Amino acid sequence: MLEIGGHNFLFSLIGGLGLFLFGMRTMSDGLQKVAGDRMRKILAALTNNRFVGTLVGLAVTAIIQSSSATTVMVIGFVNAGLLSLVQAIGVVLGANIGTTITAQLIALNISEFALPAIGLGAAIALFAQDKQKSYWGEVLLGFGLLFLGLSLMKQAFDPLKHSEEIRQIFTLIGDYHLLGVFIGALLTIIVQSSTATIGITLVLATTGIIGFEASVALILGENIGTTITANFAAIGTNLAARRTAFCHFLFNAIGVAYMLMFLPAFLGLVDMLTPGDADALIANQAQAELLGGMIGDKPFIARHIANAHTLFNVINTLLFLPFLGLLAKFATLVIRGQERVGKLQTQFIDSRVLNTPPIALGQARRETERMGKVTLEVLQQTNLFLESGELKKIKELESREELIDHLHQEITDFLVALSQKSVAARTSREIAVLLHVVKDFERIADHCENLWNLAQRKIENRIAFSEIGLTELAEISGVTEEFLGLVVAEIEAGSNAIGATAMAYEGRINDLEKNLRNNHIDRLNTGECSVRPGMIFIDMLHDFKKISEHTYNIAETVMESAD
Repeated sequence: MLEIGGHNFLFSLIGGLGLFLFGMRTMSDGLQKVAGDRMRKILAALTNNRFVGTLVGLAVTAIIQSSSATTVMVIGFVNAGLLSLVQAIGVVLGANIGTTITAQLIALNISEFALPAIGLGAAIALFAQDKQKSYWGEVLLGFGLLFLGLSLMKQAFDPLKHSEEIRQIFTLIGDYHLLGVFIGALLTIIVQSSTATIGITLVLATTGIIGFEASVALILGENIGTTITANFAAIGTNLAARRTAFCHFLFNAIGVAYMLMFLPAFLGLVDMLTPGDADALIANQAQAELLGGMIGDKPFIARHIANAHTLFNVINTLLFLPFLGLLAKFATLVIRGQERVGKLQTQFIDSRVLNTPPIALGQARRETERMGKVTLEVLQQTNLFLESGELKKIKELESREELIDHLHQEITDFLVALSQKSVAARTSREIAVLLHVVKDFERIADHCENLWNLAQRKIENRIAFSEIGLTELAEISGVTEEFLGLVVAEIEAGSNAIGATAMAYEGRINDLEKNLRNNHIDRLNTGECSVRPGMIFIDMLHDFKKISEHTYNIAETVMESAD
């Protein structure tokens, strides 16, 4: 084991990196809880305008501190038909800029505040009565852990700057920029985190082990590495996912290629925009105290690197925005094929975004809305079958009911997994609401299945209803369908103003079921109806009443969640 300066180099590096990544995750989770509602509004701003899409990608990534989560979200939107490939590319370009906020954050020279931030953040998170304040405590705690991790990594690397062999090795990166790009990309692929690569690069640079040129080469490599990771993740997914991931790789790789060609000019631009000499060293103790570092450190290089990272992505985005259509066409030519959509398949939820609860909750809500529409279609088709008696409709009804069962299972599993994450209290309540709603939709589909099975038995046994019975059945089926359609539309519109209307419908259907049942009993007593059709008729009335009850449960659950 390598011992340097009385410290275990490997342990300090691994421990520091672990604290750094855990701090980033804690801070990101806290920010997501604080900004959950705002982020949903930002996502709602997605339009056909590619510039707006880019700004949305930037804003969301800056909030959640995860470009990969933004990319996965965008892929889900493309798959669901909510975004075109061109729009998705615009959002991913914005995410590229948004993720540079991380580098700007960790370039701050405030490690001395790490421990107070940890102490204060932990106290607020643990003891604050107000949930919103406790979330800000998590943000502060993560912020402190991040900088403590950076400080530990810096201490681990600091003795290396006195090693001539180490200096010569890292000098090669400055001399051979392609080597630096390769190492930056490889490191990002290995650690599966562009944030970790940026942190290590900043530590190596601030301790004076590598120069500004070498640092920029590593950062350019990180921009390629993070897209290769995304392409690996897209293997085996749908065409939209693979094309979006490929476009992400393409514009980053092309950007790195032309940036290497004009690297001296680019470095000069960064120097011009950033105060201080990037490669200036702290020469004495007086400077160390003044600039907050150690002798041999580079006090200005961190801000230069962060600005280079941001500037590269801003320039690349501005250059590619006018050509998004061409980029999408090229991706379609390279990755050919037609999307095969399975019958039993979710459209919106993606387990890869579970670590980003606001986005995951939005996906679950959309999938639930889809389940509601399919359930309404099942009821509509069931009513048509009751009227027409065409047995060929049974196969399609069974297929749709199977889809509802599948969606119920998938959405429930997704929501349970989401509930096990660190989520805000409001998010937790919404998860509970959706779990109840999907269960009621599934039960409605079950009662529809009962109805068409009863109708099938009636047809096969040549049982006929009286004209009055058929009229009454059409009346209660029509009102029930109308009620479910209203509730599904209100859920889709995000409205909670259905209270009085839902109660009126539920009361009307209950009274109707009771009256029709009594009417039927009267007809049995007078001999107008026989027992066999009567049993099926009563069972059908019961199923429509149960559908009404589950529909009212959905309306009531949605109303209560708004309180």
